[in-house]
Amino acid sequence: MRFRPELHGSYGAVSSTHWLASAAGAAAFERGGTAFDAAATAAFVIQVVEPHQNGPGGEVPIVVYDAATEEVKVICGQGPMPSAATVSAFRERGLAEVPGSGLLSACVPGAFGAWMRLMQQYGRLPIADILAPAIGYAENGYPLLPQAAIMIHALASLFREEWTESGATYLDGGRAPRPGARVRNQVLAQTYRRILEQACARTSNREGQAEAALDVFYTGFVAEAIDTFMATATPIDSTGMRNAGFLTGADLAAWRPTVEDPVSLDYRGYLVHKPGPWSQGPVFLQQLALLEGFDLRAAGFGSADHIHTVVECAKLAFADREAWYGDPDHVEVPLAALLDPAYSAARRALVASTPSGVLRPGRPDGRTPWVPPLATSSTPPWASDRLAELGDGFPEIVRLTTSAGDTACVSATDREGNMVVATPSGGWLKSSPVVPGLGFPLGTRGQMALLAEGHNNALAPNKRPRTTLSPTLVRTEDGKPYLAFGTPGGDQQDQWTLNFFVDHVDFGMSPQQAVEAATFHSEHMPTSFTPRRSRPLGVVVEEGIPEPTVTELRRRGHDVRIAPAMSLGKICATGPGSVGGVLAAASPRGEQAYGVVR
Repeated sequence: MRFRPELHGSYGAVSSTHWLASAAGAAAFERGGTAFDAAATAAFVIQVVEPHQNGPGGEVPIVVYDAATEEVKVICGQGPMPSAATVSAFRERGLAEVPGSGLLSACVPGAFGAWMRLMQQYGRLPIADILAPAIGYAENGYPLLPQAAIMIHALASLFREEWTESGATYLDGGRAPRPGARVRNQVLAQTYRRILEQACARTSNREGQAEAALDVFYTGFVAEAIDTFMATATPIDSTGMRNAGFLTGADLAAWRPTVEDPVSLDYRGYLVHKPGPWSQGPVFLQQLALLEGFDLRAAGFGSADHIHTVVECAKLAFADREAWYGDPDHVEVPLAALLDPAYSAARRALVASTPSGVLRPGRPDGRTPWVPPLATSSTPPWASDRLAELGDGFPEIVRLTTSAGDTACVSATDREGNMVVATPSGGWLKSSPVVPGLGFPLGTRGQMALLAEGHNNALAPNKRPRTTLSPTLVRTEDGKPYLAFGTPGGDQQDQWTLNFFVDHVDFGMSPQQAVEAATFHSEHMPTSFTPRRSRPLGVVVEEGIPEPTVTELRRRGHDVRIAPAMSLGKICATGPGSVGGVLAAASPRGEQAYGVVR
């Protein structure tokens, strides 16, 4: 069943997780902008209209294809942990894990810097044009998404009594706004305006203004506000205690986004590009390397053989993520060995007719893998009395602010052949209190680092935690631009987008058909969010997967859970059209992702 048409245009295409962002991005084409301008415009709007999914205090990986140079690059908008953040500093607080909310897990905010770096290096429009739609929605209001309204309602008591700056930002007279209510964030609008005014006062040069905006954010009034807040605030967090954080203005001043080469793999004649192992991106490539040896088309879409094979390959790839991934600027990640055809063949041989319930990382180059045991609780023993005292719904708030956050996505392609895709995330309204005077919270991505010294993803000063954020850019075998796509979904991002890509390449679906096809994922691997959990034989399938397939999967030993139809992911994709022009595909899941073409 088709829900939406695949969109084709002649000038440019944008697909994102919010219709207002897609429309704003498409309008950038009307002003003479490129895919890069369209993506950045959409992304800043998403920071305003999806505050429960991302914000300026969060992070983003951006993958770009520059038609002028025919190169693919990754802009890393994942900031590192503060210089004072050490394993011992957390252990001294009685913690077995980095908390999932509050200030202890704050990294250097990377999202703003990454988008400014994109504008400086690849953009065509002035940054005033890029920020104008976001400022407009923050000042004049936007309709609140139902999921955001539900979250604010659940957090209302916390916002009223503890995170009062969040209450001033998100509550209306102390009450949670209804779904669809017009919501404004005047303080955030003023933050954008001050950055813009100060950057433009320094120079009239477009590239110079983007660089100046970076300086204003990371050494100017934004950094100063964050430094003051972090030095004085001790908000309650998911431990049930009041904890100050480690982040300082000096940490912000020391960081700038980097432009890196992608990690790449050929799959059935397509060149697939991902961010490096500071993300979970290479796990997508490892799954493809394993699936290369199976004839999925012969198995048939939605069959037990199809789902079993993909799930068992995912288990092997994600086990390697748990053992080996980390910030390559700080640790040695055996990436070449993990993607070596001989290694993939040996791992592929482990796929049996029955499911594995054991996490089985491999031995690239003969190395011995190590996956630290999961912590049993993120709450220190001495906090139990405090949790009992909280009352008034706060135990539920502790649970909510600990659970996994979510992500947004924006993809854009233009008639020149430029492509860009990004998955902005972090700085969620539920994860950390709003910084006074700025209108946005800080991120909590540090929760993905492990308090296990010696592990590749061990927490360390100035080191990036290994994240789940993972956009994908694909070229044809001769290097031509083909598809740029991503989805919200935490650990499931590289399962749902893998299914989309396999549905397109192996099963011959169009991008829009593949976006809407029933999907599934494994819950075998530990989640990256605190508290880490796993369901070793667990598989989740959407309604729409045939009942005989579910029966057969259960007979083989999979623990299958049925999710509602059209509930897993919000894949957004753009690319050149097959007969010229551009195309956009967007998932109808959640009724908020839309594509727009010009």
